[in-house]
Amino acid sequence: MIKAIAVDDEPLSLKIIEKFCGKSDIVSLKETFTQTTEASTYLERNEVDLLFLDINMPAISGIDFYKSLSSSPMLIFTTAYPEFALEGFNLSAVDYLVKPFTYERFEKAVLKARDYQQHNKPKDLPLERYILIKAEYSLIKIFLKDILYIEVMDNYLKINLDDGKQVITRMPMKAILDKLPAEDFIRVHRSYVVPFTKIKSIRNKIIHIGNKEIPIGNSYESAFFNQFRDGL
Repeated sequence: MIKAIAVDDEPLSLKIIEKFCGKSDIVSLKETFTQTTEASTYLERNEVDLLFLDINMPAISGIDFYKSLSSSPMLIFTTAYPEFALEGFNLSAVDYLVKPFTYERFEKAVLKARDYQQHNKPKDLPLERYILIKAEYSLIKIFLKDILYIEVMDNYLKINLDDGKQVITRMPMKAILDKLPAEDFIRVHRSYVVPFTKIKSIRNKIIHIGNKEIPIGNSYESAFFNQFRDGL
């Protein structure tokens, strides 16, 4: 089941979403909120797969609210204003429901979310495995074999690639780890994730990947060396 929350300043709209989710065997609605501040606090403490979000909110627009989030759950806009659709899709929204919408239209939207979620899981990826990352208002395909290492920068992640390019995305470390196969990638420091295949050498708790020297954190040392030796 897809774990979802809904944010809308109209209680009646939330009741409709709650009713539709209750009929669905795809999505489980965990909470509803009329205030974006309360929704933001919940998202900081809980993992959510999908966000139903109204655009015309009183304190901050749904679009600005979503841009402010440190996590990036799948997004379905629910609004009475179709003129905002283009900007909504620029945020890589899964779908855009214009009020009043039917259950059939709602179901079509959550099916899109399910398809997107299944497509983005490592176990469902094809032989040439890749992940989809939201960056610069686009979904970017990154092949796992091209990832050199991943680095934390404040509230952002910098994905460094073999060709020297970098993809910078706003998402927590746990979110990227959930996308990556654990047998191929490991966190070695609070600020770094590395692929085993790109490690050239290890000396004095320093990993050498390309021209980069990456330290192994004390709290990650045991797990890293156990898994690294298992692969030898």
